[in-house]
Amino acid sequence: MSPASWVTSLSCSISAIQSSGDTHVPLIFRWLGFIFLSPCPQRALLSSVDALFLAVLLVFAIQKLSSRFIANGHSNSEINKPLIRTNRAIKTTIWFKLSLIATVLLAFCCTVICIVAFIGSSQLPWKLINALFWLVQAITHAVIGILIIHEKKFEAVKHPLSLRVYWVANFFIISFFVVSGILRLVYVDNPQYPSLKLDDIVSFIGYPLSIVLLVVAIKGSTGIIVTRETEAAMVEETKLYEPLLSKSSVSGFASASIVSKTFWIWLNPLLSKGYKSPLKIDEVPSLSPEHRAERMSRIFESKWPKPHENSKHPVRITLLRCFWRELAFTAFLAILRVCVMYVGPVLLRSFVDYTAGKRSSPYEGCYLVLILLVAKFVEVLSTHQLYFNAQKLGMLIRCTLITSLYKKGLRLTCSARQAHGVGQIVNYMSVDAQQLSDMMMQLHSVWLMPLQVGVALVLLYRALGGSAVTALIGILGALLFMVMGTKRNNRFQSNVMKNRDSRMKATNEMLNHMRVIKFQAWEEHFNKRIQSFREKEFGWISKFLYSIAGNIVVKWSLPLLISTLTFATAVFLGVPLEAGTVFTTTTIFKILQEPIRAFPQSMIALSQAMISLERLDHYMMSQELANESVERAEGCGGRVAVEVKDGVFSWDDEDGEEVLKDINLEIKKGELTAIVGTVGSGKSSLLASVLGEMHKISGKVRVCGSTAYVAQTSWIQNGTIQENILFGLPMIGEKYRETIRACCLEKDLEMMEFGDQTEIGERGINLSGGQKQRIQLARAVYQNCDIYLLDDVFSAVDAHTGSDIFKDCVRGALKGKTILLVTHQVDFLHNVDLILVMREGKIVQSGRYDELLISGMDFGALVAAHDTSMELVGVNTTMPSQNSPKTPKSPQAPSHLGEANGEHKHLDQSKSNKGTSRLIKDEERETGKVSLNVYKIYCTEALGWLGVVAVLLLSLLWQGALIAGDYWLAYETSEKHDMSFNPSLFIRIYAIIAAVSFVLIFLRSFFVTMVGLKTAQTFFRKILKSILQAPMSFFDTTTSGRILSRASTDQTNIDIYLPVFMSLTVAMYITLLSIFFITCQYAWPTVFLIIPLGWLNYWYREFYLASSRELTRLDSITKAPVIHHFSESISGVMKIRSFRKQDRFSEENINRVNDNLRMEFHNFGSNEWLGFRLELIGSLLLCISTMFMILLPSSIIKPENVGLALSYGLSLNAVLYWTIYMSCFVENRMVSVERIKQFTVIPSESAWEIKDRLPPPNWPAHGNVDIKDLMVKYRPNTPLVLKGISLSIHGGEKIGVVGRTGSGKSTLIQVFFRLVEPSGGRVVIDGIDISVLGLHDLRSRFGIIPQEPVLFEGTVRSNIDPIGHYTDDEIWKGLERCQLKDVVAAKPEKLDAPVVDDGDNWSVGQRQLLCLGRVLLKRSRLLFMEEATASVDSQTDAVIQKIIREDFASCTIISIAHRIPTVMDCDRVLVVDAGRAKEFDKPSRLLERPSLFGALVQEYANRSAGL
Repeated sequence: MSPASWVTSLSCSISAIQSSGDTHVPLIFRWLGFIFLSPCPQRALLSSVDALFLAVLLVFAIQKLSSRFIANGHSNSEINKPLIRTNRAIKTTIWFKLSLIATVLLAFCCTVICIVAFIGSSQLPWKLINALFWLVQAITHAVIGILIIHEKKFEAVKHPLSLRVYWVANFFIISFFVVSGILRLVYVDNPQYPSLKLDDIVSFIGYPLSIVLLVVAIKGSTGIIVTRETEAAMVEETKLYEPLLSKSSVSGFASASIVSKTFWIWLNPLLSKGYKSPLKIDEVPSLSPEHRAERMSRIFESKWPKPHENSKHPVRITLLRCFWRELAFTAFLAILRVCVMYVGPVLLRSFVDYTAGKRSSPYEGCYLVLILLVAKFVEVLSTHQLYFNAQKLGMLIRCTLITSLYKKGLRLTCSARQAHGVGQIVNYMSVDAQQLSDMMMQLHSVWLMPLQVGVALVLLYRALGGSAVTALIGILGALLFMVMGTKRNNRFQSNVMKNRDSRMKATNEMLNHMRVIKFQAWEEHFNKRIQSFREKEFGWISKFLYSIAGNIVVKWSLPLLISTLTFATAVFLGVPLEAGTVFTTTTIFKILQEPIRAFPQSMIALSQAMISLERLDHYMMSQELANESVERAEGCGGRVAVEVKDGVFSWDDEDGEEVLKDINLEIKKGELTAIVGTVGSGKSSLLASVLGEMHKISGKVRVCGSTAYVAQTSWIQNGTIQENILFGLPMIGEKYRETIRACCLEKDLEMMEFGDQTEIGERGINLSGGQKQRIQLARAVYQNCDIYLLDDVFSAVDAHTGSDIFKDCVRGALKGKTILLVTHQVDFLHNVDLILVMREGKIVQSGRYDELLISGMDFGALVAAHDTSMELVGVNTTMPSQNSPKTPKSPQAPSHLGEANGEHKHLDQSKSNKGTSRLIKDEERETGKVSLNVYKIYCTEALGWLGVVAVLLLSLLWQGALIAGDYWLAYETSEKHDMSFNPSLFIRIYAIIAAVSFVLIFLRSFFVTMVGLKTAQTFFRKILKSILQAPMSFFDTTTSGRILSRASTDQTNIDIYLPVFMSLTVAMYITLLSIFFITCQYAWPTVFLIIPLGWLNYWYREFYLASSRELTRLDSITKAPVIHHFSESISGVMKIRSFRKQDRFSEENINRVNDNLRMEFHNFGSNEWLGFRLELIGSLLLCISTMFMILLPSSIIKPENVGLALSYGLSLNAVLYWTIYMSCFVENRMVSVERIKQFTVIPSESAWEIKDRLPPPNWPAHGNVDIKDLMVKYRPNTPLVLKGISLSIHGGEKIGVVGRTGSGKSTLIQVFFRLVEPSGGRVVIDGIDISVLGLHDLRSRFGIIPQEPVLFEGTVRSNIDPIGHYTDDEIWKGLERCQLKDVVAAKPEKLDAPVVDDGDNWSVGQRQLLCLGRVLLKRSRLLFMEEATASVDSQTDAVIQKIIREDFASCTIISIAHRIPTVMDCDRVLVVDAGRAKEFDKPSRLLERPSLFGALVQEYANRSAGL
């Protein structure tokens, strides 16, 4: 017996040595050769080592357990101490991971070969020995794996000595196995025992792993590092992740082992929780620290190109620098996936040959199935790891961009912000960042496609020879079509985005100014405006979707069409078409479907991403405020607080017109400086220049100390009153109370049921103008800064409150502070240290009151205008002053919450029915399954059930045509047809089938698209109509973010995603059924497996969907606050910057982003959790059915049928996963239908027009008003706001309405317009009860100048006459009457001069005048004015009053006024107090007797003196 024969001998007997004929080899060497190289002794040796090692472990375990029992009762015993200590951090190095991976892989290999050994057909004793040997090996490695995991738990730094000795011994013995294997390979030509061949393969695979474990054994270290953290580090860590601790635990991903991450085991606890009950927002864990927005933001900033790099595309470069590792890892996974995808088609021919009897070994079938199983497992794992890592990368990119875009937004100059527009900036965040995130899924398809096609062509060439050229031409033709389609789609998509931007901008503007739109009855105009934007957008969406439908037709017809051409060529060239060849070819074409489809799609995504990157580059490179334009010094010496030398400023960054010129000013510390001047003279701009908000063309600005700024237009955040005042500072009781007192907020808060915990609506919607202004002021006072810039803070408050604020706040709480006060109140000017008079952007006078009065000029004109108005008051003030009651400080006197534009929260009734202080309710969300009714509504919206039936019928017919083609192939390539094969008939029939299937898929795709588009348009019209007809109370309690997210994200889902994916899902389900049908037809025993595996599939889907559905909803709900906070911050950026609060706001943005991302992360993680498990089930089903096909005798199953079944079966795992995934995707997107449906059923206000109740054309002809016992409450469960007001007003009377802030004046006006419906009493105008009229008939007949002057983006013409009723001549006359003709005529575009978002390029006074121009054009008989002149100086005020007196001489005017002079020339004055009409008479009569009005006048007249 030669030494080579030992390696093949299965004998365990010593006789093998003795009978050996090699006498020249010494006996000792023969002994050694036999023990170490012969299979049986080798196994005995290694099993002994395994058994010894397991015995040592068992002894150790028993000893541990016994010591635990002994130690019970000894509480201080070491063993009872916690294993995981809170003050230790555990990290693992690469060595820990390597040892664990190597052990797990060895255990897996041994398990597989053990199973093969048991089912193999070796002779019995050896079969048993071999199987038991591999079983012991598998158990040993599994135990070692568990031991290694426990080492981490027990914080072991060194491996136990027994384990290290075992690894060394194991390495040497495995080395002998490898040597035996090499000898068998070299010397043994015809192996007697094929089972040894398989053992050798495992030895070769296991050897490198044994080397790794040998190195680990020599090192001795476990790779676990335990660091004892210092207390300080612990505190810091706690601080950093405070939000994590308060919410819920950190994501399982953070601490998951490599095995857990590989198979998504870390998601099990969350999915179990979601399966038991719907997930709540605080049950979803926070992100791992390495994925959090604050970390990503820091990395992005550190990688941003330096100025000297002159980068043209900084965003792209920075993202590459941040994420190249993640990109490389996903690229590796993509290549691995492509490699294993082609194993199936390569094996298909071998399977067909095997069943046809062409086999090299009886076990060949088992090897083939095993290889198929392993290949499928690797394919499934690499596919889902690729998807998971790509989505994770996308998420990180999105969170990085959102935080960076936000920080950029806080640094933009005013002109850059206007150039982009708030809506556009929000779009960069919500659309462009999302697009880049989505792109990551498709990125690798771009370069993988050529690789996949190349591999496919090599395989085709091997199967079909020269016919592969036809396939290449077909593939290239399809690609060319797809690429052209992609270019087309790309163009359509960018136009869709552009038009969506415009529509969203218009929608945002409409929502922001809904009150004004309702006052003016402009809903129809805005409906048409938004519809016109929508029509353009919809045109592009239609082109886009029809183009996609064309691509789908080509993609799905491709396998059949190219197969037809290729087989025709093969027949022509005389290539024999066998079953193996034919079905290998069709399978390859099916595999090529995916890259050919994905390639153009990824090209679209890539080009969209490029467009988005360009937009982001443009934004990120926009001009930032130059910090150096203002020299800021904290706590500096000297007496000067603010100094400007030779300052020239402009609002535009580049060569804009000079708004401020030759500015020279020096303000000393502690001085109160007033800035006065006419409307548009540059007063607000001067404050902006001191804050550094304007572009400094030349000069020097120096500010000494911290600044606070109170703007003319209030900016209030959605939150409680207390949060708005504290503005991020800690609560100091005494200081807070003093601030509230100084800003006259005490009584307002007393009147509110929840005091300072009352929640303010978006943009302060439920507060009066005066309350908003005073909360803003309180915010500034509480910040305790050195320099205060107050822009016309008295405009929105009444005279009494104004005096109190001047005394208690400006001259009280802010005493000793440096104050720059822009004001129109001449009364206060006696009491200031310095007055600056401005005209046309220059300071034309400066000095104290008396000095300026002597010099005359501009200041003299202002004072003269004021004195004229005061004369009206002065007539009778002296007479009643002795006996008139002092201003009553009754608890009803002060303001109620919400007087101007919203709602009184004052409750007279007992507080037993206290609800919640929140006005803005949490967003409603449905929980549980999306109801079938939602599907029904969506599917039947366009064509009813007929459409549904048509789609299903076309889908079934198309799938039937595909199956028919494959049956024809199987029939024609069978052995019995070999002789009678007719090539021309074969190709003719096949071509006819291909043509029919093409026509069917064409009809189906275009029909589905048409139905989807019709449905989308119906939904859009419904929600727009519903929102426009909603009552004002809906907008008070619903943030615009919620409405906008439905108009953008949800509408996009219905426009684009649902039509495409609904159609795909139906097709997928039908394809899945066809695969099951064909597989079970030939491998019939598979039927018995389909039921349990089908149930498992269904269970997994339900288990996953319970959580996924809620995560998708929570994702939508947590997205809105990110958008809302983003747009709120961009709107108030000037205030945020003036207080230096950028960091606090960035932090809030980061918290909101993290909140949203944790939903997204766990959502896509759960997608891959499901996908991996479903595809694995599909792969198992395929391998089992293949096993049956091999085991069944060839009389039952024909080779061509094996080919047919496998050509379908190979795609089973992918089809199964995509079917379930698509159906879940559609269900998650269906949430959008549900959310839009919510907003299509908002209770609407009364009808706009009632045909049989039209008022006469000239109504109101006289303007007589009768109010009878009018009672108003805002909602059924709230108290009365107006409490039984009765009065009569004669046509042509001028009525002034006065009262403390919040007494109900504005509510009275809202009742006339029926923005609030009376709950009792009635209002009769010219004999018609207004409650019976249609709202538009009513509102369009009245004129109103609202409190806040609102302009819309567009032109001067579109603002003064939105509906286009008037000629240019009439508009010019109107502008002339309202003193704006010269300003508008000076602009080059005249009436088409632009008006930007919110009219920001016009001063507040000019905006007020434009609003007056609207009313002048309308010429109503009944005019309402709400603080109409609050934002203008006395001079302009006098002009406006004069215009109104002349132009509306014969009209009834009801005017709410804070300035007493404006009501002194009224016919009668109505004094409203706490919702009741207390006094209603001529001003002179009221002044003759003690009255509330007399007290107000006295106060106003004495104001200057008393200050």
